[in-house]
Amino acid sequence: MTAKRRVLVIDDSLVVRRVLSELVAQHPDLELAAVAATGEIALAKLETMTVDVVTLDVEMPGMGGLGTLVELRRRYPRLPIIMFSSATARAAAITFEALSKGATDYVTKPSMAGSREAALAHVASQLIPKLRALAPVTAAPAAAAPVRPVTPLHRQIRPANADLEIIVVGASTGGPNAISSLCGQLTRLTVPLVIVQHMPPLFTTMFAQRLSAEGKIPFVEVTAPTDAEPGRGYIAPGDHHLRVTRGPRGLRLTVDRGPPENSVRPAVDVLFRTAAAVSGPHVLGVVLTGMGQDGLKGSEEIRNAGGRVIAQDEASSVVWGMPGAVVRGGFAEAMPLAAIAQELRDPRPRSGRHAG
Repeated sequence: MTAKRRVLVIDDSLVVRRVLSELVAQHPDLELAAVAATGEIALAKLETMTVDVVTLDVEMPGMGGLGTLVELRRRYPRLPIIMFSSATARAAAITFEALSKGATDYVTKPSMAGSREAALAHVASQLIPKLRALAPVTAAPAAAAPVRPVTPLHRQIRPANADLEIIVVGASTGGPNAISSLCGQLTRLTVPLVIVQHMPPLFTTMFAQRLSAEGKIPFVEVTAPTDAEPGRGYIAPGDHHLRVTRGPRGLRLTVDRGPPENSVRPAVDVLFRTAAAVSGPHVLGVVLTGMGQDGLKGSEEIRNAGGRVIAQDEASSVVWGMPGAVVRGGFAEAMPLAAIAQELRDPRPRSGRHAG
């Protein structure tokens, strides 16, 4: 019998608690451990039960979402916590603060003004995969897919520092914290840094503002055709693909609402594919923590064009889905997050280094 992931739902809304309870009950690999209307109630219940993952309302009475998060993280440092956030500016700001205080990830609430079926479908598509990814069951593991060897770096075509034209980054679950950590270690860049983070509208705007405020590199959300300038960071807007083109002044970024790829928009594959087509061997791709396989095909195209791809290693990833797929495909070398920052500061080949 397959073990079930035990879920604790913390939300002051009775409607939300019922929706999540009903949704969890529909999936045989999930089990509702308990519901709680406040952080105080949740902390008391946790003393008497085992829980694998928590959903936590961003805005609640009493301790509030942030206060509950801080106490949960203090008592249970390894417990996955998914913030359940409204799609409002206030909630988005609190959500980013929650991520900085140790929340594992977040999901946006559906509008309860529509049908119950639509609300359930929205939550199911966003939350259920994260519950599974962040709280893996302890059943016997399936045989791992073979890892294709990556070409040793001394044979791999790598852009020298003077020839590197653009750095493209893709991330999903766990990505906001990983990107913030990465960019916080960069004091300067000689090329544009372009990022796709799976994130809805409004959140991407605030994410760009947060990165600019926290680091040394100015970031903007791309909302119109924009020249990609060296030393600046660019974020794909929520619900829009971000593409690299070449204009009269050099690299140019455009956005559109083309069909989703890998069930997401923006998609990492779109950014990576267009960067490879425009800049060829002068592209450095970076695949960070995230669920699924978005970035796999784009990484292959970067490698086929002569560029280089780095993937975050499993130990430092919240979820080793996206980077793991790229490494197993043989298109990237895996590195800890801290080592990737050094590569971005100085992306030149070093003698004697090998992949893996």
